[in-house]
Amino acid sequence: MRDVATLLEALPYIREFHGKTVVIKYGGAAMTDPRLREDFARDVVLLKYVGMNPVVVHGGGPEITQYMERLGMRVEFVEGLRVSDEATVEVAKMVLVGKQNTDIVLRLNHAGQPAVGLSGDDGLLFRVTKQLAPGERDIGFVGHIDRVDVDVLNHIAADYIPVVASVGADETGQSYNINADEAAAAVAVAMHASKAIFLTDVPAWLEDPADETTRIAQATAAEVRERIGAVTGGMRPKLAACVQAVEGGVTAAHIIDGREPHSLLLELFTDAGIGTKIFP
Repeated sequence: MRDVATLLEALPYIREFHGKTVVIKYGGAAMTDPRLREDFARDVVLLKYVGMNPVVVHGGGPEITQYMERLGMRVEFVEGLRVSDEATVEVAKMVLVGKQNTDIVLRLNHAGQPAVGLSGDDGLLFRVTKQLAPGERDIGFVGHIDRVDVDVLNHIAADYIPVVASVGADETGQSYNINADEAAAAVAVAMHASKAIFLTDVPAWLEDPADETTRIAQATAAEVRERIGAVTGGMRPKLAACVQAVEGGVTAAHIIDGREPHSLLLELFTDAGIGTKIFP
Protein backbone atom coordinates (compact mmCIF):
# COMPACT_ATOMS: atom_id res chain seq x y z
CA MET A 1 0.00 0.00 0.00
CA ARG A 2 2.91 2.35 0.59
CA ASP A 3 3.69 2.28 -3.16
CA VAL A 4 0.12 3.32 -3.95
CA ALA A 5 0.25 6.06 -1.32
CA THR A 6 3.46 7.37 -2.84
CA LEU A 7 1.86 7.52 -6.28
CA LEU A 8 -1.16 9.37 -4.89
CA GLU A 9 1.13 11.78 -3.06
CA ALA A 10 2.98 12.49 -6.31
CA LEU A 11 -0.15 13.08 -8.41
CA PRO A 12 -0.85 16.73 -7.47
CA TYR A 13 2.80 17.61 -8.04
CA ILE A 14 2.80 15.92 -11.46
CA ARG A 15 -0.32 17.93 -12.31
CA GLU A 16 1.22 21.18 -11.01
CA PHE A 17 4.50 20.78 -12.91
CA HIS A 18 3.02 19.51 -16.19
CA GLY A 19 4.42 21.60 -19.03
CA LYS A 20 6.89 23.36 -16.71
CA THR A 21 10.65 23.58 -17.26
CA VAL A 22 12.95 22.08 -14.63
CA VAL A 23 16.69 22.81 -14.84
CA ILE A 24 18.82 20.21 -13.08
CA LYS A 25 22.44 20.83 -12.18
CA TYR A 26 24.03 17.40 -12.31
CA GLY A 27 27.30 16.65 -10.54
CA GLY A 28 29.07 14.97 -7.65
CA ALA A 29 28.49 11.34 -6.66
CA ALA A 30 25.39 11.13 -8.85
CA MET A 31 27.76 11.40 -11.83
CA THR A 32 30.44 9.01 -10.59
CA ASP A 33 28.55 6.12 -8.95
CA PRO A 34 27.38 3.67 -11.68
CA ARG A 35 24.09 2.84 -9.92
CA LEU A 36 23.28 6.49 -9.25
CA ARG A 37 24.05 7.39 -12.86
CA GLU A 38 21.42 4.94 -14.08
CA ASP A 39 18.91 6.12 -11.44
CA PHE A 40 19.43 9.72 -12.52
CA ALA A 41 18.88 8.91 -16.20
CA ARG A 42 15.64 7.06 -15.47
CA ASP A 43 14.41 9.86 -13.20
CA VAL A 44 15.02 12.55 -15.84
CA VAL A 45 13.32 10.43 -18.50
CA LEU A 46 10.35 9.96 -16.17
CA LEU A 47 10.04 13.75 -15.82
CA LYS A 48 9.83 13.99 -19.61
CA TYR A 49 7.25 11.20 -19.78
CA VAL A 50 4.92 12.91 -17.26
CA GLY A 51 4.93 16.12 -19.28
CA MET A 52 7.72 18.20 -17.75
CA ASN A 53 10.60 19.76 -19.68
CA PRO A 54 13.86 18.73 -17.97
CA VAL A 55 17.12 20.45 -18.93
CA VAL A 56 20.37 19.01 -17.57
CA VAL A 57 23.37 21.30 -16.92
CA HIS A 58 26.45 19.43 -15.77
CA GLY A 59 29.86 20.06 -14.34
CA GLY A 60 32.44 17.39 -13.78
CA GLY A 61 34.75 18.69 -11.12
CA PRO A 62 36.02 15.39 -9.64
CA GLU A 63 36.94 13.94 -13.03
CA ILE A 64 38.58 17.18 -14.18
CA THR A 65 40.66 17.07 -11.01
CA GLN A 66 41.61 13.42 -11.65
CA TYR A 67 42.82 14.21 -15.16
CA MET A 68 44.74 17.28 -13.99
CA GLU A 69 46.49 15.26 -11.28
CA ARG A 70 47.40 12.53 -13.78
CA LEU A 71 48.92 15.24 -15.98
CA GLY A 72 50.87 16.70 -13.06
CA MET A 73 48.88 19.96 -13.08
CA ARG A 74 48.20 22.07 -10.01
CA VAL A 75 44.64 21.90 -8.66
CA GLU A 76 43.44 24.94 -6.70
CA PHE A 77 40.06 26.30 -5.63
CA VAL A 78 39.02 29.69 -4.25
CA GLU A 79 35.61 29.74 -2.52
CA GLY A 80 34.48 26.73 -4.53
CA LEU A 81 35.70 28.11 -7.90
CA ARG A 82 38.46 26.31 -9.78
CA VAL A 83 41.53 28.44 -10.56
CA SER A 84 41.79 28.03 -14.35
CA ASP A 85 44.73 28.82 -16.61
CA GLU A 86 44.56 28.00 -20.33
CA ALA A 87 45.75 24.42 -19.79
CA THR A 88 43.06 23.87 -17.13
CA VAL A 89 40.35 25.14 -19.47
CA GLU A 90 41.63 22.80 -22.18
CA VAL A 91 41.38 19.82 -19.82
CA ALA A 92 37.94 20.94 -18.61
CA LYS A 93 36.62 21.11 -22.18
CA MET A 94 38.10 17.72 -22.98
CA VAL A 95 36.44 16.10 -19.96
CA LEU A 96 33.13 17.97 -19.99
CA VAL A 97 32.40 18.14 -23.70
CA GLY A 98 34.38 15.22 -25.08
CA LYS A 99 33.55 12.63 -22.43
CA GLN A 100 30.93 13.42 -19.82
CA ASN A 101 28.41 15.19 -22.02
CA THR A 102 28.41 12.27 -24.43
CA ASP A 103 28.09 9.74 -21.61
CA ILE A 104 25.05 11.51 -20.13
CA VAL A 105 23.35 11.76 -23.53
CA LEU A 106 23.89 8.05 -24.16
CA ARG A 107 22.41 7.09 -20.77
CA LEU A 108 19.31 9.23 -21.33
CA ASN A 109 18.87 7.78 -24.80
CA HIS A 110 19.18 4.26 -23.37
CA ALA A 111 16.64 5.07 -20.62
CA GLY A 112 14.04 5.89 -23.24
CA GLN A 113 14.18 9.56 -24.28
CA PRO A 114 16.29 11.20 -27.00
CA ALA A 115 18.78 13.73 -25.64
CA VAL A 116 21.05 16.26 -27.35
CA GLY A 117 24.43 17.35 -25.97
CA LEU A 118 25.49 21.00 -26.04
CA SER A 119 28.18 23.23 -24.64
CA GLY A 120 28.14 26.98 -24.22
CA ASP A 121 29.93 27.24 -27.58
CA ASP A 122 27.13 25.56 -29.56
CA GLY A 123 24.95 28.13 -31.30
CA LEU A 124 26.68 30.78 -29.15
CA LEU A 125 24.56 29.45 -26.30
CA PHE A 126 26.61 31.22 -23.62
CA ARG A 127 28.33 34.58 -23.99
CA VAL A 128 30.71 35.04 -21.08
CA THR A 129 33.06 37.54 -19.50
CA LYS A 130 35.82 37.04 -16.94
CA GLN A 131 34.72 36.41 -13.38
CA LEU A 132 36.70 37.31 -10.27
CA ALA A 133 36.56 35.35 -7.03
CA PRO A 134 35.32 36.98 -3.80
CA GLY A 135 37.73 39.73 -2.77
CA GLU A 136 38.32 40.62 -6.45
CA ARG A 137 40.89 37.84 -6.78
CA ASP A 138 41.85 36.91 -10.34
CA ILE A 139 41.48 33.14 -10.75
CA GLY A 140 42.18 32.94 -14.47
CA PHE A 141 39.80 31.93 -17.23
CA VAL A 142 36.69 31.45 -15.13
CA GLY A 143 33.67 32.87 -16.90
CA HIS A 144 30.53 34.68 -15.82
CA ILE A 145 27.56 34.16 -18.15
CA ASP A 146 26.27 37.47 -19.48
CA ARG A 147 23.79 36.01 -21.95
CA VAL A 148 22.03 32.71 -22.66
CA ASP A 149 20.61 32.24 -26.15
CA VAL A 150 17.34 30.75 -24.97
CA ASP A 151 16.08 30.19 -28.53
CA VAL A 152 18.67 27.44 -28.99
CA LEU A 153 17.50 25.64 -25.83
CA ASN A 154 13.79 26.09 -26.46
CA HIS A 155 14.15 24.73 -29.98
CA ILE A 156 15.88 21.58 -28.72
CA ALA A 157 13.78 21.14 -25.56
CA ALA A 158 10.60 20.90 -27.62
CA ASP A 159 11.55 17.38 -28.72
CA TYR A 160 14.68 16.37 -26.81
CA ILE A 161 16.30 16.58 -23.38
CA PRO A 162 19.07 19.19 -23.63
CA VAL A 163 22.31 18.29 -21.83
CA VAL A 164 24.56 21.33 -21.42
CA ALA A 165 28.27 21.29 -20.51
CA SER A 166 29.39 24.30 -18.48
CA VAL A 167 31.99 25.88 -20.74
CA GLY A 168 31.73 28.94 -22.98
CA ALA A 169 33.60 31.73 -24.71
CA ASP A 170 33.80 35.52 -24.79
CA GLU A 171 33.42 37.78 -27.82
CA THR A 172 37.05 37.20 -28.85
CA GLY A 173 36.65 33.41 -28.85
CA GLN A 174 38.60 32.89 -25.62
CA SER A 175 37.32 29.77 -23.85
CA TYR A 176 36.34 29.86 -20.18
CA ASN A 177 35.58 27.31 -17.52
CA ILE A 178 32.19 28.11 -15.99
CA ASN A 179 31.02 27.03 -12.57
CA ALA A 180 28.19 24.58 -13.31
CA ASP A 181 26.00 25.94 -10.51
CA GLU A 182 26.10 29.42 -12.04
CA ALA A 183 25.50 27.96 -15.51
CA ALA A 184 22.41 26.10 -14.27
CA ALA A 185 21.04 29.24 -12.61
CA ALA A 186 21.59 31.31 -15.76
CA VAL A 187 19.84 28.70 -17.91
CA ALA A 188 16.93 28.46 -15.45
CA VAL A 189 16.42 32.24 -15.47
CA ALA A 190 16.65 32.48 -19.25
CA MET A 191 14.14 29.66 -19.76
CA HIS A 192 11.71 31.00 -17.11
CA ALA A 193 11.99 27.65 -15.36
CA SER A 194 9.67 26.63 -12.58
CA LYS A 195 12.45 24.83 -10.69
CA ALA A 196 16.24 24.88 -10.48
CA ILE A 197 17.59 21.80 -8.72
CA PHE A 198 21.20 21.42 -7.62
CA LEU A 199 22.55 17.93 -6.86
CA THR A 200 25.39 17.86 -4.36
CA ASP A 201 27.24 15.47 -2.04
CA VAL A 202 25.73 16.64 1.25
CA PRO A 203 22.15 16.19 2.49
CA ALA A 204 21.26 19.87 2.03
CA TRP A 205 22.37 23.29 3.26
CA LEU A 206 23.31 22.53 6.85
CA GLU A 207 23.25 24.83 9.87
CA ASP A 208 26.40 23.02 11.02
CA PRO A 209 28.35 21.50 8.10
CA ALA A 210 29.72 18.83 10.45
CA ASP A 211 26.24 17.70 11.57
CA GLU A 212 24.00 16.20 8.88
CA THR A 213 20.95 16.45 11.17
CA THR A 214 20.97 20.27 10.96
CA ARG A 215 19.25 20.52 7.57
CA ILE A 216 17.81 23.91 6.69
CA ALA A 217 14.58 22.82 4.99
CA GLN A 218 13.55 26.23 3.63
CA ALA A 219 14.98 29.73 3.33
CA THR A 220 14.22 32.94 1.49
CA ALA A 221 16.71 34.54 -0.88
CA ALA A 222 17.09 37.39 1.61
CA GLU A 223 17.98 34.95 4.40
CA VAL A 224 20.60 33.31 2.18
CA ARG A 225 22.13 36.71 1.35
CA GLU A 226 22.38 37.51 5.06
CA ARG A 227 24.20 34.26 5.87
CA ILE A 228 26.22 33.43 2.76
CA GLY A 229 29.27 35.34 4.01
CA ALA A 230 29.85 32.64 6.61
CA VAL A 231 29.55 29.79 4.09
CA THR A 232 32.73 28.30 2.62
CA GLY A 233 33.67 25.72 0.01
CA GLY A 234 31.42 24.33 -2.68
CA MET A 235 28.17 25.20 -0.88
CA ARG A 236 28.80 28.91 -1.39
CA PRO A 237 28.46 28.95 -5.21
CA LYS A 238 25.42 26.68 -4.92
CA LEU A 239 23.66 29.09 -2.57
CA ALA A 240 24.67 32.04 -4.76
CA ALA A 241 23.24 30.21 -7.77
CA CYS A 242 19.98 29.56 -5.92
CA VAL A 243 19.65 33.27 -5.11
CA GLN A 244 20.49 34.16 -8.72
CA ALA A 245 17.78 31.78 -9.94
CA VAL A 246 14.91 32.83 -7.68
CA GLU A 247 15.68 36.55 -7.92
CA GLY A 248 15.68 36.08 -11.70
CA GLY A 249 12.14 34.72 -11.70
CA VAL A 250 12.52 30.98 -11.03
CA THR A 251 9.75 29.86 -8.68
CA ALA A 252 12.02 27.87 -6.36
CA ALA A 253 15.54 26.48 -6.17
CA HIS A 254 16.46 23.25 -4.39
CA ILE A 255 19.74 21.83 -3.07
CA ILE A 256 19.47 18.04 -2.72
CA ASP A 257 21.66 15.06 -1.92
CA GLY A 258 22.67 13.39 -5.18
CA ARG A 259 24.00 10.40 -3.20
CA GLU A 260 20.42 9.46 -2.31
CA PRO A 261 18.82 7.20 -4.95
CA HIS A 262 15.98 8.97 -6.81
CA SER A 263 16.55 12.16 -4.80
CA LEU A 264 15.25 14.20 -7.75
CA LEU A 265 11.85 12.51 -7.62
CA LEU A 266 11.71 12.59 -3.81
CA GLU A 267 12.26 16.35 -3.79
CA LEU A 268 9.79 17.12 -6.58
CA PHE A 269 6.97 14.68 -5.87
CA THR A 270 6.71 14.25 -2.08
CA ASP A 271 5.26 16.55 0.57
CA ALA A 272 8.31 16.55 2.84
CA GLY A 273 11.10 16.82 0.27
CA ILE A 274 14.64 15.91 1.25
CA GLY A 275 16.82 18.98 0.68
CA THR A 276 16.81 22.75 1.06
CA LYS A 277 14.21 24.81 -0.79
CA ILE A 278 14.99 28.46 -1.49
CA PHE A 279 12.30 30.84 -2.70
CA PRO A 280 12.03 34.58 -3.39
